Amino acid sequence: MHLRSDICIIGNGAVGKTAALGFARAGHSVTLLAPPSPAPTPAWPPAGWDVRVYALNHTAHGLLSSLRVWDALDAARVAPVDAMDVRGDGAAAGRLAFDAYGVRSGTLAWIVEDANLNQALDAALRFAPGIRIVQGRAVALDSAAEAAAVTLDNGDVLSAALLVGADGAQSWVRGQCDIGIDYRSYHQRGVVANFECERPHHGVACQWFTSSEGIVALLPLPGQRVSLVWSAPEPLAETLMRESAHQLAARLDMFAGPALGALQPVQPEEVKAFPLNLIRPHAITAPRIALIGDAAHVVHPLAGHGMNLGFGDVDSLLRVVAEREPQRDPGDARVLARYARSRKEEVLLMQLATDGLERLFGTDLEPLRVLRNAGLNLVNRLPFLKTRLAAHALGKRA
Repeated sequence: MHLRSDICIIGNGAVGKTAALGFARAGHSVTLLAPPSPAPTPAWPPAGWDVRVYALNHTAHGLLSSLRVWDALDAARVAPVDAMDVRGDGAAAGRLAFDAYGVRSGTLAWIVEDANLNQALDAALRFAPGIRIVQGRAVALDSAAEAAAVTLDNGDVLSAALLVGADGAQSWVRGQCDIGIDYRSYHQRGVVANFECERPHHGVACQWFTSSEGIVALLPLPGQRVSLVWSAPEPLAETLMRESAHQLAARLDMFAGPALGALQPVQPEEVKAFPLNLIRPHAITAPRIALIGDAAHVVHPLAGHGMNLGFGDVDSLLRVVAEREPQRDPGDARVLARYARSRKEEVLLMQLATDGLERLFGTDLEPLRVLRNAGLNLVNRLPFLKTRLAAHALGKRA
């Protein structure tokens, strides 16, 4: 079988699904290739809280709202972030704090569970005209002057004017295009879990930068709950994964202190970990092909912007395709060049910022400890600079 469409998207994560909805809404025919999934769809709402959460910024919110996905989220499981409190380390720890009022915004970000986001996207896909979902495994990719074609393991062929690689950090599409990468392992793992807190969090996201124990973040969930993202050095991560969730909660007391009171694991208890790496592809386009999401960039999660960069990719790709000249199709070389240029600055700034902060706070040298704490305090005392930095992170103009 040979299936033709305007757009073919490889990968069915949240970024790929959002791209499919966006192109379909713009009037394009779309094929979404998803890997075979023998497991049944989990019940919704789940018994507990998903340990994988995203801090979605205003760019993501605007995109999902325009596609009518945001209103389909379970709002009772979405928590607004009204303020952020960032702390350094050592006896004279620096501090950087800002709130929604200071950046002239109703909220800084929204904490959304992965399961909640994908449930809303799946519901939208079921009712979206112009989208064909195909389950299968790609085994070959060919790009010609007029179209890109993907051959599946059952012999079927999917062809399209534009093929979008949304297949994650280990992107098969990127590999088939012979796009090289710069890779750096942080020798850390992201340890995630959810906790009930004794005192209300008031919508404040807290983050502690330490040299020896990595970076600890507690993000607000609905009610008196918080979500932990601990970027821990591998030896410490191994220890954390061997311990119980109650022992992990006890460790967090040294950071959260009296502000949140005693922490208790959310039931059913769940603690997961994933490796942290930096991946910088040498290009995000190839003839008839565009990369989005983790296929196009992987950054350290210390700023919580991996998913936001992916939604920024989708937003930019939809825009440049919509603004193309009448004689150009979605996969035209000039259209793809515009997409690559539109993403270069934002992605590079986020890569430099997250990688630079990880390096700066990853060393235990006292002069650097003093310097970084002084830097946090200095930014905190400069309202204009603080507002500009916050607005950029939120996907808004200051």
